[in-house]
Amino acid sequence: MSSTIMIVEDDIKMAELLASHIKRYGYESIVIEEFDNILDDFNKTKPDLVLLDVNLPSFNGYYWCRQIRTVSTCPIIFISARNGEMDQVMALENGADDYITKPFYYEVVMSKIRSQLRRVYGEYAPKLNERVVERSGLTLFPERMELSFGEKVVNLTKKETVLLEMLLTKSPLLVKREALFEQLWDTHAYVDENTLSVYIGRVRKKIQSLGINDGIETIRGAGYRLIITWKKDID
Repeated sequence: MSSTIMIVEDDIKMAELLASHIKRYGYESIVIEEFDNILDDFNKTKPDLVLLDVNLPSFNGYYWCRQIRTVSTCPIIFISARNGEMDQVMALENGADDYITKPFYYEVVMSKIRSQLRRVYGEYAPKLNERVVERSGLTLFPERMELSFGEKVVNLTKKETVLLEMLLTKSPLLVKREALFEQLWDTHAYVDENTLSVYIGRVRKKIQSLGINDGIETIRGAGYRLIITWKKDID
């Protein structure tokens, strides 16, 4: 199965040329044409690598790089006319794996794409045993940031993954709010109390989308616990 490359470049001619070279090397390409919901496009298509410009309509590439990093560790290569040191530093600090300045040779771009794909998915990829946390059929894959129940799967953000791993590991025992704060933010001294409630609400909805009702129980003044009950199919 060939790898899929998502191209986020508002110069349509350049994007088409990149797509043509990518196809020539046996990869699939997805060219983004609307730039308001790039993260939604990423989640729908699940590419293996992203080519990302810095200067984009609405939000710049640094912003979208950070958004992608909340759900994926796939390789991200910036391609930009900005050639200053700080531009490259900004890209790497925001989660990029490489940075190519325009104008560029297409063969160099392809070489860097192949290198990143080998590093993450191929012969150079680290051979790690994937962790799995499971309770009563609800299964969390922390490295993938995915939660599954039966045949249904939902994607999680990094903090949602951490929160669910704690609840699943302790289930059906209580997890104190203080412990969740410490794990999610190191300290809760500078985090609003309601922030945790917001994350709990998001995780509740994702669990419910899998068919599990009332999955997270609130113990007032103490914390939360995960209790798994699910809907029965009606013939």
